[in-house]
Amino acid sequence: MVNFSYWELKEWFTNVDFTIVGSGIVGLNCALELKKQHPKAKVLILEKGLLPQGASTKNAGFACFGSLSELIDDLQSHSEEEVINLVKKRWEGLQLLRKNLGDKNIAFQQNKGFELFQEKDFYLQCLEEKSKINNLLKPLFKQDVFSVSDNVFNFKNIQENYIVNNFEGQIDTGKMMSELLGLVQKSGIKILNSISVEEFSDNQNSVCVKTNQIEFTTQKLLIATNGFAKQLLDEKVLPARAQVLITKPIKNLHIKGTFHLDKGYYYFRNIDDRILFGGGRNLDFKTEETSIFGQTELIQNKLEEILKNTILPNTNFEVEHRWSGIMGVGNQKKPIVKQLSNNVFCGVRLGGMGVAIGSLVGKELADLQ
Repeated sequence: MVNFSYWELKEWFTNVDFTIVGSGIVGLNCALELKKQHPKAKVLILEKGLLPQGASTKNAGFACFGSLSELIDDLQSHSEEEVINLVKKRWEGLQLLRKNLGDKNIAFQQNKGFELFQEKDFYLQCLEEKSKINNLLKPLFKQDVFSVSDNVFNFKNIQENYIVNNFEGQIDTGKMMSELLGLVQKSGIKILNSISVEEFSDNQNSVCVKTNQIEFTTQKLLIATNGFAKQLLDEKVLPARAQVLITKPIKNLHIKGTFHLDKGYYYFRNIDDRILFGGGRNLDFKTEETSIFGQTELIQNKLEEILKNTILPNTNFEVEHRWSGIMGVGNQKKPIVKQLSNNVFCGVRLGGMGVAIGSLVGKELADLQ
């Protein structure tokens, strides 16, 4: 434990009204909403990383709400009403993100989403379901979400048509998080980095929070750690690692939009004339059910193979950088936003849809107060 000064204790750790664990999309949005609802409240955010850990600064920047095959797959384990509600929540969350931060500040573009298919039978099966899904979503979007397009980007070893999501967009993840952090700081909300919550106890009138640096008391504790939720909560949230790579700049890279392959388990896009490509956890679900950052040879080799044979078949490229993010998933896609005890609340299990629903989940978590 650090030996803090009187000033430090008084300014940062005394009379704390709300403490939020996690400075990702959910935590920051929750803090902003709390400050809006309780302008005089002292709001403190604790973040164990130097930057937001997890997936908030590590995702691919897809402003998406589900490819056709993902939604068909969701219907196997969710009712039609549940799937419509999932899409509605994601779509509303994206609109809230854009409204809160501004399209220019997050480099939002709506260049459509394209789903590529390797197997003909699977492509035909999805094509058969296209009208049904379009009809399900028609009340929300007022027109067909999914259509079919030729292979205009000349990818290889795939079916000759893509299925297009006409409403999908993309953002710059770094810009989004930087803008959010700026708004939080301007609001007078305090963020402390490199501080990990180890345990907490609700004492009916307040919560005692024990961290690796200090033990202090807060009126309310809100947990927004998503991929790391299992370390603090009993909720059904499993960590899911997503491995990503990015190439060096490629001349005349005409690929535009966001792309999904194999039920969305692979995803790629053009950012700054580079291909950002991630996914592959379906190759080894057990190993990727981890909260430890890192890469595996199995997945990295597969990503490079698909880059070489499918995405950039006639183009020389070099991988410049690799990283991973930690998502929070479960057997249901619906996020867990609830009160856990008198003064403890959580907003977790975003299921890889943090960009889409993080703003909304943050607001809902604040609204529980």
